Amino acid sequence: MRNLYLAATAAALFAAPHVALAQDAAGDPEAGQRTFNQCRACHQVGENARNLVGPVLNDLFGREAASVESYNYSQAMQNYDVTWTHDTFRTYIKDPRGEVPGTKMVYAGLKDDEKITDLIAYLEQFDDDSDDVTQ
Repeated sequence: MRNLYLAATAAALFAAPHVALAQDAAGDPEAGQRTFNQCRACHQVGENARNLVGPVLNDLFGREAASVESYNYSQAMQNYDVTWTHDTFRTYIKDPRGEVPGTKMVYAGLKDDEKITDLIAYLEQFDDDSDDVTQ
């Protein structure tokens, strides 16, 4: 009986943080919108979004890098052979110039993993089919 009690207690202790982690993994779009304010000088999202210094970020997840036809990408970004997923975006946004030397993007990078997760949640609101591209 004592072993059963210990096992149940251990399961409860380990399950609670795991549940909280799973909820946090989805990100907070409202917090992501605040983080996106750093990006607004160069990028737009939404129904009337247009290219500025950087390309529109609608439908980002699942598309190939440098694939917005009406945007003039650097040669470095054209050579960046990735499909934008949560993982590739996370890697890129942490250090854009380190990940793609020669990119036109002058942003120093977003190092905070929680803010990146929130930013992803915000950007997903502008994707038609991001449900199948979560990694």
